[in-house]
Amino acid sequence: MSDAALARARWRCRRGLLELDLLLQRFVDHHYADLSDTERIAFERLLAFPDTELLELLQGGGEAVNPELAGIVTTVRRHSHPRA
Repeated sequence: MSDAALARARWRCRRGLLELDLLLQRFVDHHYADLSDTERIAFERLLAFPDTELLELLQGGGEAVNPELAGIVTTVRRHSHPRA
């Protein structure tokens, strides 16, 4: 993965809701590089969701209908806590 791709992902994770901004930035900083190409595509699709809907999905208040998106939602949820 190139530095430009990582920078682009970081930029796309800047959101209007602070909680979402922090959660996504933490995920990208610590786990984005480990994603497969398919998972990165799904993550990019996930970022197209409106902030409130995305936050609800990532906090466990909703379920993604698409199996690809459900997989990346599960991955982000699993890694949403900072490393100790």
